[in-house]
Amino acid sequence: MSSIKHLVYAVIRFLREQSQMDADTSIVQVQLKFAIQCLETVFKISPEDTHLAVSQPLTEIFTNSFCKNDIRPLSNSVPGDVGKADQLKDEGNNHMKEENYTAAVDCYTQAIELDPNNAVYYCNRAAAQSKLGHYTDAIKDCEKAIAIDSKYSKAYGRMGAIMTASSRMEKAVTSYQKALDLDPENDSYKSNLKIAEQKLREVSSPTGTGLSFDMTSLINNPAFISMAASLMQNPQVQQLMSGMMTNAIGGPAAGVGGLTDLSSLIQAGQQFAQQIQQQNPELIEQLRNHIRSRSFSSSTEDHS
Repeated sequence: MSSIKHLVYAVIRFLREQSQMDADTSIVQVQLKFAIQCLETVFKISPEDTHLAVSQPLTEIFTNSFCKNDIRPLSNSVPGDVGKADQLKDEGNNHMKEENYTAAVDCYTQAIELDPNNAVYYCNRAAAQSKLGHYTDAIKDCEKAIAIDSKYSKAYGRMGAIMTASSRMEKAVTSYQKALDLDPENDSYKSNLKIAEQKLREVSSPTGTGLSFDMTSLINNPAFISMAASLMQNPQVQQLMSGMMTNAIGGPAAGVGGLTDLSSLIQAGQQFAQQIQQQNPELIEQLRNHIRSRSFSSSTEDHS
């Protein structure tokens, strides 16, 4: 009953403050005073009971509680739920190792339902969502993990990997830098930050294409081989190659012509790249995804 009286006293104090502020209508004044009298009578409280006063006004208590709950919802979990949630997290981690990402998402989701205030579960689910290409959902999970624990460096690191995979290099750099600020000795964050910064420079460069192909994957790709064979049937390309061979046999005396043909070869290469982009955009996207998976693989996919 004592705690209830503290609460009621705080409510009465709030109503009294409101009655002093709402001086514009006498009806409001009467209604507030009547409410105060009712509470004082029912709970046997008088203005002299100052020992019931709390350290903060009721409005301040409510505001602080509301802001806190807006970021971190109240959890109804019990110890048994927490233990089950942790078990589901471990199952999700095993699915990640087996590359069964859909099952991993399901396990992490169940863990979150049991213990919604655990940042690790959101961060791990973000990794699984990213593997499925669900970048928007993955980013939301990282943001939720950070809202729960703003010092959780792994959430920022995972955000960096997701931003890189979705070609948002500026945000990738920002995320990796924040992760490194929180965990300065983490070599993975250091190396991935350098890679992200380099890719950002390439994208920002006036002469950069932002493609950065892996040549081995390119020349072994069937679609590329087919396109290259088609290009070699082009009379202009055949004439160019013939001229280059003639200059090579002619030696230094053909130097000027060699420079001209080199320039033409560069131009032909640029045309070839444009032709690939126009005729087979799927090949370009496939190569991009391959490069991303090579650059950001095991270093950012450790799970808690």
